[in-house]
Amino acid sequence: MNNVEIGAEGVESPPWRNRAVSFINRVLVFLGLDNWELSVLFCGNSYIQELNNRYRGRDEPTDVLSFPLGENAGKRYLPGDIVISLQALEENASCFKVSPDEELRRLLIHGILHLDGMDHASNVPEEPMLKKQEEILRELGPYHIISEV
Repeated sequence: MNNVEIGAEGVESPPWRNRAVSFINRVLVFLGLDNWELSVLFCGNSYIQELNNRYRGRDEPTDVLSFPLGENAGKRYLPGDIVISLQALEENASCFKVSPDEELRRLLIHGILHLDGMDHASNVPEEPMLKKQEEILRELGPYHIISEV
């Protein structure tokens, strides 16, 4: 069984956090990942820009950052942390003409894949990690996190 913790920094804690936890658990089960202790932090552009500058040397906001830890704690696995800018999520959704729900699912999957050891050299759709991300998004089908239907 996995454990997912959701936090917020500089933004209100999302009212849909429980649905995000449910979706994350679906992704982890789909990938066959068990006993993960995963932390997800939602923030705004200024906070993620600070992290991006400090840890990647890029003084600009980004949509998602993953901080791998990769440690075992008894029977539990501590993969690391995922940080997502809710502002960048909204900007991406508008730019790519997708719903905020779809973009949030994409960013969560992206962060999980990074913590599971995958990486990409560019953002071209042919990158194996990005192809896997889109495959998971399709396989898990529509799911509403931000807006209840």
